Amino acid sequence: MCKMTDKLIKKSVDEFYTDGAHYWAEVPATVDGMLGGFGHISQVDIRGSKTFIKQLLTSKSPPGRDYALDCGAGIGRITKFLLTNVFNKVDLVEQNPLFLDQAKKYLGTQLDLKIGKYYAVGLQNFDPEPCKYDVIWIQWVLGHLTDEDFIKFFQKCQKGLKDNGYFIVKENITSNNEIEMDEQDSSVTRPMLLLKELFKKANLEVFRQEKQTNFPKGIYSVYMFALRPKKSQEIDDLSDTKVLETELKNNVGT
Repeated sequence: MCKMTDKLIKKSVDEFYTDGAHYWAEVPATVDGMLGGFGHISQVDIRGSKTFIKQLLTSKSPPGRDYALDCGAGIGRITKFLLTNVFNKVDLVEQNPLFLDQAKKYLGTQLDLKIGKYYAVGLQNFDPEPCKYDVIWIQWVLGHLTDEDFIKFFQKCQKGLKDNGYFIVKENITSNNEIEMDEQDSSVTRPMLLLKELFKKANLEVFRQEKQTNFPKGIYSVYMFALRPKKSQEIDDLSDTKVLETELKNNVGT
C-alpha cells in the first residue's frame, strides 16, 4: 500500500484548502495563468485530449455526447477548445468566481447555447445533479484535494453520471514513486501507484489509460485515464474472492 497524502500534509485540512484558494485568487485569469506559466502547451494539450476522447467515443462501450462537466474549469479553456466541440452541453465547476466571470467572456456569445450552468464551488463541496453527465472531465485539479476528499468527490459524482458515463482524468504524475508537495499553491502531485489506489478506493476501474506526448522536457509526466464505476456484480466478485482468500488462509495447516 502507498504512503497516503493526508499524512504528509503538514497543515490542517481547512488551511490546505484556504491556502490553495488564496494562491489562485492572485493568479491572472488568462490561459497562461491557468497553466502556471506554461500557456504555450495549451494546443498540444488539447490535441492529446481530443485524440484520447475520440478513441473513447469509438470504443465498444462509448459514452453519449449530450452533456459534459468541466471540473476545476478555470476560465473555460478546456470547455472552449475541447468539450463544446464534442458535447451538446457543458457545465463548469470552479471554486474561484472571478475565473467563472472571465469564462463567460472568454467563451463568448457564440457558445451560449452550448453552456449550461456555472458552479462556483470547490470540488470537495460539489454535489452534482443525478444522472446528468455522459462525461465528467477532471484535469490538473485533483492535487488540490486531500486523499479523503478525492475519494468522496468521485463517490459523490458517480451518481451524476449516466448509465454509461465516464470520468476522464488528466493529471501530473511523479516519476520517483513519491508524493511531492507544493507549499506555494497548496497542492500535491501523486505517483501512479497512489493515484490508482485512490481510484480503486472510490470504486472505479481504469477503462483506458494513455500518456500525453510532446510536452516539454523537465515537467511532470501527464497521463489521461478513462474511468468508470465498477458494476455491482464486479464488486460482489471481488468480495467473494476476498472471502475465499480468507478461508484458504484460515485452513492452512489444519
